[in-house]
Amino acid sequence: MFLSVNKETKKKPSQQSGGFFVNINIMNKKAVLALCIALLIPIVCYFVLKAASDEAVIMPRRYYADSVAAKTVDGKTTTDTVWHKTGNITLLNQLGDTVSLYDIQNKVIVADFFFTRCPFICPAMTKNMAKLQQSFSHYNEGRKVVDSSIVRFLSFSIDPERDSVPALKKYADKFKADHDNWWFLTGNKKTIYNFGFNELKIGLVEGGNVDSSFMHSQKFVLLDKDYLVRGYYDGLDTVSLAALAKDIGLLMLEKDRKKKFNIFQAN
Repeated sequence: MFLSVNKETKKKPSQQSGGFFVNINIMNKKAVLALCIALLIPIVCYFVLKAASDEAVIMPRRYYADSVAAKTVDGKTTTDTVWHKTGNITLLNQLGDTVSLYDIQNKVIVADFFFTRCPFICPAMTKNMAKLQQSFSHYNEGRKVVDSSIVRFLSFSIDPERDSVPALKKYADKFKADHDNWWFLTGNKKTIYNFGFNELKIGLVEGGNVDSSFMHSQKFVLLDKDYLVRGYYDGLDTVSLAALAKDIGLLMLEKDRKKKFNIFQAN
């Protein structure tokens, strides 16, 4: 008896070897495709989430454009806005130290105007500022401390002739202010008023009703880390103060638009 051989199923070694290499080639292509997909997924997700978050979160607006330039490239017109950067000011704080606005680097700033002899509005504003400062505190080794890396508070005296350094220190202590994080400032009256009217634009936000000889406003002014005005808030209104606290948090998370995105950037 002879055994029959199925010629269709029996292949030469060379044919079998060729099929093996074809399968390997197909597997390599699939592996490369899978790797590409694995790398693209986080990048695509990043841009999808970024677009969604940009639409969902409304950042505090910028105030007071110094200039607006329009340019047209390939038929598309864009505008480049230069926003007003708050000018520097140098004064004395409640500890007798000479300090400047530009000493504060990479922090959100909240500023207001007051005087220590003010009987009604100023104490209420200062009390609310103290509450705001405490909201950015944490416990360190069982002791409550203010996180000075996030925000700095500035209170400018509008009666600097009578608000001496000792008077400011006594007033700050009364409201339990953190002296490193909250400066009560005095100095030349003309310098302070010029700063309030021309740099922080207090007169504009109050509708021009502020007396130039005695500047008194119940507004808290929010500055970002580039010293741009980003908001005005009623220092006596709880809803407005809640909005201020929220906007401080948003500015803390605001990314520097000048930095280029690099998903593979080394640590």
